Amino acid sequence: MAHYSYTARNASGKSTKGSLDAVDVPGAAKILMGRSLIPLEIKKAKPSKSTEVKGISYFDPQITPDDLLIFARQMYSLAKSGIPILRAVKGLADTSNSVRMTLVLNEVGEQLESGRTLSSALHRHELIFDQLFVSIVHVGENTGKLDEAFIQLAHYLERDQETRKQMKAATRYPMFVIMAMVIALVIMNIVVIPVFAEMFASFNAELPLMTRILIGMSDFFVTKWHYMLLTTGLVIYGISRYVNTPVGRYKWDSMKLRLPLVGSIFNRTLLGRFCRSFSMMLVAGVPLTSALNLVSEAVDNTFMAERILGMRKNIERGESLSRVAASSELFSPLILQMINVGEETGRVDEQLREGAEFYEREVDYDLKSLTAKIEPILISIVAGMVLVLALGIFTPMWDMMGAMKG
Repeated sequence: MAHYSYTARNASGKSTKGSLDAVDVPGAAKILMGRSLIPLEIKKAKPSKSTEVKGISYFDPQITPDDLLIFARQMYSLAKSGIPILRAVKGLADTSNSVRMTLVLNEVGEQLESGRTLSSALHRHELIFDQLFVSIVHVGENTGKLDEAFIQLAHYLERDQETRKQMKAATRYPMFVIMAMVIALVIMNIVVIPVFAEMFASFNAELPLMTRILIGMSDFFVTKWHYMLLTTGLVIYGISRYVNTPVGRYKWDSMKLRLPLVGSIFNRTLLGRFCRSFSMMLVAGVPLTSALNLVSEAVDNTFMAERILGMRKNIERGESLSRVAASSELFSPLILQMINVGEETGRVDEQLREGAEFYEREVDYDLKSLTAKIEPILISIVAGMVLVLALGIFTPMWDMMGAMKG
């Protein structure tokens, strides 16, 4: 479910403008035609600042994925018990531990009291409840299976959270080691090497190349540290600004999938998310093309989103799902075979769910072995640093001792 602004003509030919909520552009056009309006232009509206919740302080903790998971599970239990939606939302607002979630749910309750549907009320806070979340709720409302919609969302959010936590756990040790190495490098250049540099200078001896390089690097750290900080800050700022542009985001998202060691993990994680969210949309009854449109946003990767939207366009031309999946070059042969079997048996959603489980098992295995793959690289870097220090500091000392004995 998204918010669209439109320009249309009524039965008398007069131009009219307005806005509405729909799953996608074709869905918005269908709604307009049902109102006896001929759509001229339909475009997605930007999030409005008016949807910001009043009373939220800048210092209030942000709503986390765990908060959304708890909300989905609690709504499933309440909806399954037959409790009215308004009463359920108000009750959750009173018991929530998150200040922001309490204020958001109170505003959702006010929208429900004014006659809006739950999906429309949630959509007013699209920075919290994304299109995938709102669309599943919308389908659940229309089919009378709101409890099933929320349990599907709960399973999806739970699995997504589990994968994110595994990624953080797998990268925590390498990041800690890298930070320790950087700190050690800075301390050596600022504290340790200058002491040896003064000692070597007192002997007026010719120093080996490696020693001169270390002393020069240490001198640069000590005397030009402010230039280093400024340059580092400008580089980080420039990269962040570039990545936030559409072209930069697309190139970064594409490059992430080709990174050594972790690129395949990113790729399989996104494919698992695609299969699981696509399966969930099909089970909920969302049309195939609309589901692909929503799933392209759920993967949170512009490069893969472009491929998925290409699949949607080819399906609109009349091609089969298995054929467009093969032409996208996103999936492994096993997944393509599963999609093909799903089309033949009419159980694409089940096959996609099995495909998601396959990718998730692969990601679990890769994450568990990631540390073992990175450790030799880190050990090699540490060994290289020790070797450089040994050659740069101890070699001239040995030469001086030899000269003194001679």
